[in-house]
Amino acid sequence: MLIATWNVNSVRARMERVLEFLEVHQPDALLLQETKVAQEQFPFLELAAAGYQAVDHSTGRWAGVAILVPDDVEVTAPVRGLAGEPLPGEARWVEATVRGIRLVSVYVPNGRSLLDPSFPDKLVFLDAMRDRIAALAAAGPLLLGGDLNVAPTDADVWDPRRFVGTTHTSPEERSRLQAMLDAGVVDLHRHVVERGSEREGDEPGFTWWDYRAGAFHRNLGMRIDLFLATPDVAARARRCGIDRDFRKGAKPSDHAPLIVAL
Repeated sequence: MLIATWNVNSVRARMERVLEFLEVHQPDALLLQETKVAQEQFPFLELAAAGYQAVDHSTGRWAGVAILVPDDVEVTAPVRGLAGEPLPGEARWVEATVRGIRLVSVYVPNGRSLLDPSFPDKLVFLDAMRDRIAALAAAGPLLLGGDLNVAPTDADVWDPRRFVGTTHTSPEERSRLQAMLDAGVVDLHRHVVERGSEREGDEPGFTWWDYRAGAFHRNLGMRIDLFLATPDVAARARRCGIDRDFRKGAKPSDHAPLIVAL
């Protein structure tokens, strides 16, 4: 199986790139975040023409998540929304079972800054994620993918000194990510690299780069898009990495898709 997660930063604006990705990689599942559309505007017809169906959670111009799978694959038990999330109207969580694996697409709130009124909501969301992950991991194979808006370690940002006192790297956020790992999942990219199945020299595995100041070409990025997998799924992973080509070209998202081959 080939599964990808990608914050597309507006599915309508990036539709040509999404269709290109489906044609090039032919994934068994594509987890999308930040689709930024109302439910009635989700591009079901365009995806159907490409041979894909979608389980989406869409409520408007912000956030939005979806799971795309080939139209001949059965998708069961979809769940939209996360129990305990602080702002359920923002459409940040969707899950469904595909080929025996519980798939989750998640878009964690940004948090803006440690002093912003939205930052406590981010922590509440992360706590709710931990609870749901624990329940899903106890029930069977799980693969969660998405924009977690947390860089797990200092090795996952281009210059840790630039992130002191900022969101994405704070002890509060990282401790909550660790709580998820302690609940029965592994950071799949880190697991695959450390296992030695894939090595890219000094490539840090960044998934996001600012649009400004040539950050992508200077590799001033962060690894904030993650796969979290139960050990049985992680044991099947042959490789896990990004496709840099989809951060290039016409109308790119500021995120690159992260892909795992099982």
